[in-house]
Amino acid sequence: MDELEEVRKIRKKLGMTQTELANRAGVSQSLIAKIESGRIDPTYTKTRKIFAALSELEKKEEVKAEQLMTSRIVSVSPGMPIKEAIAKMKKFQISQLPVMDHSKLLGLVSESTILDALLKSKAAIVKEIMQESPPIVSKTTSIQVVSNLLKHYPIVVVSEEGKLIGLITKSDLLGKIYKG
Repeated sequence: MDELEEVRKIRKKLGMTQTELANRAGVSQSLIAKIESGRIDPTYTKTRKIFAALSELEKKEEVKAEQLMTSRIVSVSPGMPIKEAIAKMKKFQISQLPVMDHSKLLGLVSESTILDALLKSKAAIVKEIMQESPPIVSKTTSIQVVSNLLKHYPIVVVSEEGKLIGLITKSDLLGKIYKG
């Protein structure tokens, strides 16, 4: 079983001892040692217990959207002049802004959107140039899901019970990954 060779790697990645894993899985430490050294082929039931314990621990360790997000939401209204949106981006040193009407997310404006609009037309207000709304995820969404969304969108919005509570950008994701 090639999967059994993963037990040691996963256990070490989680910073666990053989004894800690054995206790969580309800098996003996010597069984873990024998599996890791390849000296035993355990029963299906024992293997399932071990992998279930490892899986549960990995989920607990997994970074969630709530840990990645910036809770200060800087936004613009749809009727705001583009000049003011640019000033807001400069002031807060950000490259995209959610477009909101009260607490409702309507769309997104970014540096790219604004540049395109300024070069192509005489658009005057945010509503005329905004893009579609970015994706909204719950605060418990995994880092993998957020990462995949950020490949297609410049920003991901985090909500809890229908209320927007934060934003995640590629910069936030990189900061979390780089820090470890």
